[in-house]
Amino acid sequence: MFGIIRPCSAHVCASVRDAWRAHLCGLCLTLKDGQGQAARLATNYDTLIISVLTEAQLPSASPHRTAGPCALRGFRRADVVDHRAQGARLAASVSLVLAAGRLRDHAADGDAAPGTTVAGRRLAARWEAAGARLGAEVGFDTATLAATAERQITLERLAAAGPSTAASAVGGTAGLLELTRPTEEAVAAAFAHTALIAGRAGNAGVLAEIGTLFGRLAHLLDAVEDQEDDAARGAFNPLTATGTGREEARRLCDDAAHGIALAVRDLELEERHLVEVLLGAEVRRAVTRAFGAHATAARRRPAWPLRTMAGAGTLLTCGLWRPEWSELNGASCEERCYLKDGCDGCDGCCDCCQCSCDCCECSGGCCDCSCD
Repeated sequence: MFGIIRPCSAHVCASVRDAWRAHLCGLCLTLKDGQGQAARLATNYDTLIISVLTEAQLPSASPHRTAGPCALRGFRRADVVDHRAQGARLAASVSLVLAAGRLRDHAADGDAAPGTTVAGRRLAARWEAAGARLGAEVGFDTATLAATAERQITLERLAAAGPSTAASAVGGTAGLLELTRPTEEAVAAAFAHTALIAGRAGNAGVLAEIGTLFGRLAHLLDAVEDQEDDAARGAFNPLTATGTGREEARRLCDDAAHGIALAVRDLELEERHLVEVLLGAEVRRAVTRAFGAHATAARRRPAWPLRTMAGAGTLLTCGLWRPEWSELNGASCEERCYLKDGCDGCDGCCDCCQCSCDCCECSGGCCDCSCD
């Protein structure tokens, strides 16, 4: 699984964690039901926000069910968003198309494992077709996403070719934002479609704005986290290609995070809590994490084949083994193990639940734990 929004039990309340997990597991199971077990590899922490936004605008469009035991939940049952939910199907559609684009991007960059390029392209074609089918079920045309993914690859090739190209010639912030625009447009289209599903057409413009800023942020944070590895491998990186420094990249990320938080306030929602946590506190936390923990050599992430193998190892050991680049590498057994339940040693109260309830983005009383 990949993405920038990754809340964990160390800093979120139990109600937030459970609600987020319901959408995450719902997305994973919707991918399985729509395209088979292998499609669960396309589960994306960020696209589940599409499911969250749909439910927040129209809870009746997001039925839940009790799912069976899963290793990633410590072999426990859990409440999850049902695969019939329109938001879950839209999220699965977007996840498959974006994952297909990611596979093609790896092939274009030469990151694919030897001998797997052709297989990767075939898998990308299957996932793209499955994503189009799921999207059609909820009235979403994934051709826009596929087109932006292709345009992204083209822009990167042009930018890498030399200073005669638009993005390289402009350079700096303007050139960088040219490179992030396809991602911005793709996320904006997906976010705005949740308003149509929920019958909240008035939210479409604001959601498109949020999607634009979130797409920019996700692209930039990915570039920040991968810059050192890309340099070592001679791979394309938008920050390096446009000569954008870390300080300017951080400014752009902070601006995007602030813009998202402001825009969320303008949404008409029936349930605001989870949306505000994910697009507020968790977005800011993602920015801090990207510009902090990744910087140490011990946390450098390898190419995706090794990350996939490491993910399998983590799953088979129920979370006890963590690779060296994991934020939980070296953490206590309680923090690493999938079988742990709730916040350890604090009777269900998360460490962020002070009187301001920062994790909940509100004043006291909204968390499971009691705030003074």
